[in-house]
Amino acid sequence: MPTYFVTGATGFIGRNLVERLLDRDPEAHVYVLVRDGSEERVGVLSERWGAGGRVEAVTGDLLEPRLGVSGDWIAAHRGEIDHFFHLAAIYDMTASDRRNEELNVGGTRHMLELVAALEPGTLHHVSSVAVAGSYRGRFTEEMFAEGQELPTPYHRTKYESERLVRERSSVPWRVYRPAIVVGDSRTGEMDKIDGPYYFFGLIRRLGNVLPSWLPLVGPEVGEVNMVPVDYVADAMAEIAHKPGLDGRAFHLADPEMIGVTEALNEFARAAGAPQVAVRVDRRLSGALPVAGTLGSLTRLPGARAVREAVLEDVGIPDQVIDNAGFTCSFDTAESEHALAGTGIAVPPLAEYAPVLWDYWERKMDPDRFKSRSLEAAINGRTVVITGASSGIGRSTALKVAASGGIPIMVARNVEKLEEVKEEIEMRGGTAAVYSADLSDLDSIDGLVERILADHASVDMIVNNAGRSIRRSVELSLDRFHDFERTMQLNYFGAIKLVMGFIPHMRERRFGHIVNVSSIGVQAAPPRFSAYVASKAALDAWSRVVSSELIGYNITFTTVHMPLVRTPMIAPTTIYRSFPTISPDEAADMICDGLRKRPKHINTTLGTVAEVLYALAPKALDQVLATGYRLFPDSAAAKGEVAAVETDSPTIEQRAMANLTRGVHW
Repeated sequence: MPTYFVTGATGFIGRNLVERLLDRDPEAHVYVLVRDGSEERVGVLSERWGAGGRVEAVTGDLLEPRLGVSGDWIAAHRGEIDHFFHLAAIYDMTASDRRNEELNVGGTRHMLELVAALEPGTLHHVSSVAVAGSYRGRFTEEMFAEGQELPTPYHRTKYESERLVRERSSVPWRVYRPAIVVGDSRTGEMDKIDGPYYFFGLIRRLGNVLPSWLPLVGPEVGEVNMVPVDYVADAMAEIAHKPGLDGRAFHLADPEMIGVTEALNEFARAAGAPQVAVRVDRRLSGALPVAGTLGSLTRLPGARAVREAVLEDVGIPDQVIDNAGFTCSFDTAESEHALAGTGIAVPPLAEYAPVLWDYWERKMDPDRFKSRSLEAAINGRTVVITGASSGIGRSTALKVAASGGIPIMVARNVEKLEEVKEEIEMRGGTAAVYSADLSDLDSIDGLVERILADHASVDMIVNNAGRSIRRSVELSLDRFHDFERTMQLNYFGAIKLVMGFIPHMRERRFGHIVNVSSIGVQAAPPRFSAYVASKAALDAWSRVVSSELIGYNITFTTVHMPLVRTPMIAPTTIYRSFPTISPDEAADMICDGLRKRPKHINTTLGTVAEVLYALAPKALDQVLATGYRLFPDSAAAKGEVAAVETDSPTIEQRAMANLTRGVHW
């Protein structure tokens, strides 16, 4: 009866390995190390494995001497363990140096103490191809201490832990070095966002806004090596039982490296997203005259902030970008020889990339779970939403109601508000409707009184109603009322509404306000002086007042909204050439403000525009001036379309007249 001891058995690789060990022999018995209080998880996994009592939990801790296993247990099982598998470690490129040291190096040291006490037949240590560090060339399985640079705490501690095994193991050992481990090639199952999965959110975004046939141009940043977890578990279980292989290392890697861009293209193809068709080799890009200039730009003040903002926006950790590709390839001769005739081999990525993508999209995509976390933030709370009859406001109201919130919807058109309310109630939600003209300050006073009379509390406000005017200053010299009426709704109306509820929120010591601002405040596009100024005023007011009210737990979020596809932008034909987001996507940004309550929510483009203005304001003025010349004032702005600001039977004119529909720049 083969007997095993496994650390990290409840981890991703570990639980797959234990399943293989149990399947190899119906008499196999597996001891698994678990922390105190985690025994129940082993019970759940045992049912999945069909262990039938053949799996036994052993209480211990990676951070304790001899892994915290009791002396009595060691004495009772000394010499009985055939194979000791050490998988417990931290597999996280973003973890701190201290955390890597504690778990990877310290944990291995404590494991070797336990091995010396238990005296198993063979120690199987799971290392990583990360031990190759920044080695250049082909790294063979016989290689280890080659003077290679170890660029991160993860690289260094995986190297150090393998060195400890090689130098201090009291029993025969075998080392396994997996490449980047991804989900199961048959089911797609994966347990965390790691490796290529960090890029899946970006791929999904590209697929949402660009057609799949659109060819992209991108750099080839290096080569990568990925293997599915089922291959790793199958190979490890097989090699562990082959005689005569002690004292060797085995690369559990794909014999062929794959370009990072090529790998991402496989996932993009599975996602129906556009792919990089033209790849610029980094050696070529480095030789181009512009390379030196770009290199200088990356060292300018603020360049790091732009990079961090871009990566944060798409959910990619900085460390992942720095180590996206390997500097070497990996020889797999030893592994291939040991597995010859077994049928165990790494499948081509193209065969299982769709399976990985499908699982991620159904089970792991963070955006799929936003509504759940939104429910925790707003369930049972009342949320005043202005401009709620259509567009962004309508979408926000529907999402709030679907998450258990009570949208108090405000707009001038009560008939459309009633339609939205009916839709919410048909879905099992609750909503309230109030008609008001938010450009009339007296109307706002009455609105606040009515809402507070009807509702025990007002918890949150979404200032979404707004007026946008695209007209150059030159054409506005005799239209000062453009600035007055824009400021009246976008600034005075918005702050009047908030100020009306502040005493109520202050008394309850809770309130959150989401102001729908504009990317225009950051980018300052020509012809939007009236609109951008009104939104900038709202931004500044919120920044000042938030410091005064934070003690009452009243907070503000400013959403610098990009261009949104709402009826309000229909009359401006040039917008058809600009990238836009849908009202639903805009509502997601607002809901993020309600859920997380950050100070601001920005897009990458807006952040870049702010940094560029800080670094080179005159140069940015010239760039915007070019746009000013290329995209002239619209016919409506020139007064060539009659009655564009009054009620009219045409869609375009109705869109211009309905000034509470969404916000755009």
